[in-house]
Amino acid sequence: MDDVHQAAERIAPYVYQTPSIPSEPCSRCLGCEVFIKAENLQHIGAFKARGATNAVFQLDEQAAARGVVTHSSGNHAAALARAAALRGIPAHVVMPSNSAAVKIEAVRALGVEPQFCEPNAESRQRVAEQLQQQTGATMIHPYDNPSVMAGQGTVALELLQQVENLDVIIVPVGGGGLLAGVLTAAKSIQPNIAVYAAEPSWADDAYRSLRSGRIEQPSRYDTIADGLRSPLGENTFPIIQHLVDDILLVSEEAIEQAKETLLKQVHIVAEPSGTVALAALATSFPLCTGKRVAVVVSGGNIDWPTK
Repeated sequence: MDDVHQAAERIAPYVYQTPSIPSEPCSRCLGCEVFIKAENLQHIGAFKARGATNAVFQLDEQAAARGVVTHSSGNHAAALARAAALRGIPAHVVMPSNSAAVKIEAVRALGVEPQFCEPNAESRQRVAEQLQQQTGATMIHPYDNPSVMAGQGTVALELLQQVENLDVIIVPVGGGGLLAGVLTAAKSIQPNIAVYAAEPSWADDAYRSLRSGRIEQPSRYDTIADGLRSPLGENTFPIIQHLVDDILLVSEEAIEQAKETLLKQVHIVAEPSGTVALAALATSFPLCTGKRVAVVVSGGNIDWPTK
């Protein structure tokens, strides 16, 4: 928890305190008080700005001078490129070949040309390690890094300051950096709060990991929630295993419906990964009836139609 507090202080000049928006339409429909933690409004359009900034500014001068490297489907890539630019150091980024065009362009707009790899965890890791060996840069893993996890935990710090007497937080889970950070902060501040993870049924490795007791690998990589296709990390899994109340699976259709609900009823633009928590609430709402529930909308970077 000390790491999360230190991260909040370290990144304060560089990130937004995003709002927690009460949604009357969602509350009426779902039978609970719904608050939307709008991380889609964060720098680079996602919560990833928090963890990447904390990790980059925690490096000592010698390590920072050699630059940073990562692999990411997009949001962490842009977040790391931005954080590196703020500190004035080089950034190197590996992205899957099927990354969303808007996320590729976001990295390029920050002055970094991505190196592309096959769309699976093994290829991402291998190419990033090769790039690290070539450049001498420090690897900043997109989620399995304690500094990144601590930065993501600041979402919960803000949320519990903004909304009193919360009963439930629902967080999307891919690699688990956001979930592990939120669990650490929320359970430290308010031990009885329920924290649920939301995961696509087409990317159910975290759900399977929780039940098998070991890290399971994704069995497919085609969910529309492209930011949630990663397996859990060695650092994130023990925290999730110990603290999460449960993992709720959602269909592709539910993700699309939640995206439409956020746009039409809350007037929030969210990418599919960012809608998964609301999709989980809508699918499992009897679990939260009569409670005060915060849903983390983790990002808002979507490919808009050109015609």
